Amino acid sequence: MHLVHSARDVHLTYCTNIHAGESWDEVRQSLEAHVPHIKAKVSPQNAFGLGLRLSGIAAETLSVPAVLEEFRAFLDRENLYVFTINAFPYGPFHGRRVKEDVYQPDWFTPERLRYTDRVAEILAMLLPEGMVGSVSTVPGTFKTVAAARPDAARAMADALARHVATLVSLQRRTGREIVLALEPEPCCFLETVEETLAFFRDHLHTNASAAIVADQTGTSPAAAHDALRRHLGVCYDVCHGAVEFEEPARAFAQLEGAGIRIGKLQLSSALRVPEIDANTEKTLTAFNDGVYLHQVVQRRRNGSLVRYVDLEPALAALRAGKAGGEWRIHCHVPVFLEIAGGFHSTQPTLKAALAAAKSAFVAPHLEVETYTWDVLPPELRQSSRADAIAREMLWVLEELS
Repeated sequence: MHLVHSARDVHLTYCTNIHAGESWDEVRQSLEAHVPHIKAKVSPQNAFGLGLRLSGIAAETLSVPAVLEEFRAFLDRENLYVFTINAFPYGPFHGRRVKEDVYQPDWFTPERLRYTDRVAEILAMLLPEGMVGSVSTVPGTFKTVAAARPDAARAMADALARHVATLVSLQRRTGREIVLALEPEPCCFLETVEETLAFFRDHLHTNASAAIVADQTGTSPAAAHDALRRHLGVCYDVCHGAVEFEEPARAFAQLEGAGIRIGKLQLSSALRVPEIDANTEKTLTAFNDGVYLHQVVQRRRNGSLVRYVDLEPALAALRAGKAGGEWRIHCHVPVFLEIAGGFHSTQPTLKAALAAAKSAFVAPHLEVETYTWDVLPPELRQSSRADAIAREMLWVLEELS
């Protein structure tokens, strides 16, 4: 839905990755089943924006002109529009072990580049005229994968520059401006704001990347540098930042100061354990779903951070007497919950992010993202999925009002 911030357009939605479905038929059916109900509760009179999640196979099907036209007819009929697409998970995302597979194919692979090019093409065909579009993507690759390649940063920067060239050509052809937004995440190549700043400074906002864009688009080096800053940015997931103990306002200021565009702000909360104790492991068991990675960042009493790639190694350290202090756990919980499953959530960090977005323009796109609905403990799923999504969006609107 459309909001206005100091005469600049801001659009709020939720990410449809909360709905299971890999094929386009499954995605379409879930949209038809849930979206009208959510819109009726959140935006009954005005147009309602969608944050699509498209897998590789769904994107392939939707790129067929007849299928795309049928979807556009559905959007028109229901007074909906699409302004952002989640192109982070390429493969299956529900009902099976996902874990570190979610980052594959990564930005080393031609598959990731082809998929992202295709998604951008689809968004350009759906995006309303005059509106900027965003596509969120993996933060390069998983950290251990990048560590095994000395050329990791340069290789991924080259692929991203080639995608920017595609976005430049796409804008020339369609008039639609699209931003690819890298989404930092714990235990990934881009994990923190500091790592993100360094990657953009040392590898993306460089003559080497600009040369690729200039060569493929026939533009000047100066225009290529401008294109890199216009078409590449960050998807800042507030849950991920909270797990890393980042302060949203400071993170936003750092990115702005470096000339890095925030294409999308994902609104989500993580689990927070203020002080580890003897009951922590037993209570956390309900969240150890075996489907998603639940990275853990521990802050010791001296302020230093210790990172665990998943809940199991963190719990092993706890059993061995090597863990303590405060834990932040990468598990998305409904944004309206301050207490979740016996633990605190990082809702205060989310409130701080929304306060920053209310006081100054941060990003054109705000997207609620609680994709873990199906694996949350039963006591956190007392309402229907559609009602919970609507409640999340209404909570965000209240915070922004």
